[in-house]
Amino acid sequence: MTQKYRFVCTLTFGDIYPQVIAWLGIVLVSVAASLATMGSDNPRLAFLLIGLILVISLPFLLFAFVTTLFNHIEIRVANPQGQDEREPFMAPPSIAPPGRGR
Repeated sequence: MTQKYRFVCTLTFGDIYPQVIAWLGIVLVSVAASLATMGSDNPRLAFLLIGLILVISLPFLLFAFVTTLFNHIEIRVANPQGQDEREPFMAPPSIAPPGRGR
């Protein structure tokens, strides 16, 4: 009898969120640096600076996304009925604060 396997992605937004915030910080710093150099005699330097920072930082961002994604992929053994060995995660039901439930 052969066993069947399933790929399951357990990635959540909270895993990617710090990476997105860090990259947005890099983008804001590069925009600030380019605006600071925009007042100089050579505005082409400002555009080169922002392009250079974005081009250099983008491969690191993609590497972080891909490695985070690969770390959250699981291979699970599937039962003959097609269900996972482990039970799927069920979020607890939300409880309304006192006085607000209708």
